[in-house]
Amino acid sequence: MTLSNSPNKGRDNKRRYRRKPKSDSWNKGRWSHTYGAVDLGTNNCRLLVAKPEASSFRVIDSFSRIVRLGEGVSQSGKLSDDAINRTIEALNICAEKMSKRGVSRMRCVATEVCRIASNSSEFLLRVKEEVGMELDIITTEEEAKLAMLGCSPLLDYRNQYALVFDVGGGSTELVWVRLGRGGQNDIIGWTSIPYGVVSLTERHGDVSASAGAYQAMIADVASHVDAFEKTHGIAEHIHKGRVQMLGTSGTVTTLAGVHFGLKRYNRRRVDGSWLKTSKMIEICERLARSDYEARSKEPCIGVERADLVVSGCAIVHAMYNTWPVRKIRVADRGVREGLLLGLMRDADSELENADNAAAQAETDKVV
Repeated sequence: MTLSNSPNKGRDNKRRYRRKPKSDSWNKGRWSHTYGAVDLGTNNCRLLVAKPEASSFRVIDSFSRIVRLGEGVSQSGKLSDDAINRTIEALNICAEKMSKRGVSRMRCVATEVCRIASNSSEFLLRVKEEVGMELDIITTEEEAKLAMLGCSPLLDYRNQYALVFDVGGGSTELVWVRLGRGGQNDIIGWTSIPYGVVSLTERHGDVSASAGAYQAMIADVASHVDAFEKTHGIAEHIHKGRVQMLGTSGTVTTLAGVHFGLKRYNRRRVDGSWLKTSKMIEICERLARSDYEARSKEPCIGVERADLVVSGCAIVHAMYNTWPVRKIRVADRGVREGLLLGLMRDADSELENADNAAAQAETDKVV
């Protein structure tokens, strides 16, 4: 599996990013559309609306809401009525925003919780009928690929390899990548760990109620991390300084916000930042020792994440125990950005195919 991305080079990145296409290509291919991407996860519903710019895009609207669609699914196996109603309300907001912005190309995907819930098909039908939105349940492989594509601008090509992880609500995706010249990235391997911040919390409960709960969380995740390490031998490359580790999720962005002491979450400060893993693990251990009330008073955690953040810490801690990198790069981007880039590439491909077909038709006339 190969992904292509052109890394930022040169001093005038901002000027090049805002460059418009030549007049003869304006309103063709990717340039003729406004794009929308919805990522419905186990815990969050997120939207991006964007217009193309140069080789990337400019976000013109966004939305994010914690809906906890996966609440209780690890025990019941089904999406609850309350969770479905919360989610449909959020999806209606997404649909209204896309309509208002004139979105002409969109892709709306659902991930782990809809892969495992027994009533997902009924939920998707309600979404179609009540929201008018087609939700596509993507595989773990495509989820990993989209997260990797969305984060690729933050990869440092001075490294030979990258280990990208995405901590979700119901699962955690790991992607092991060989970085190539010209942004040609080969995915060597990937796996989906069946634990995310919601499912792991529901399995073990509040860590403040049990002294061993945090270590038990780490142990659950470690068995899957160790299996991935056994297959790919990543630790040896880390020891030789060949690997960049990049994390994308609410867990790592929250840890970054806590580390920087932000009074309010600031994406510009967090996205693309580097965290020393020793400092990050210190925060994880401190949060694991804290009770719910203390965690909820952290500005970048709050009451909505106070019960879930420790399970995210345990997932990160399990990875660090096996892969002790010195620094982790933080990405406040992922599946949505991957969806947008994929939609724009599809529009370009359609234009190229149409041009090729027209050229062939002219050739056939001459012959």
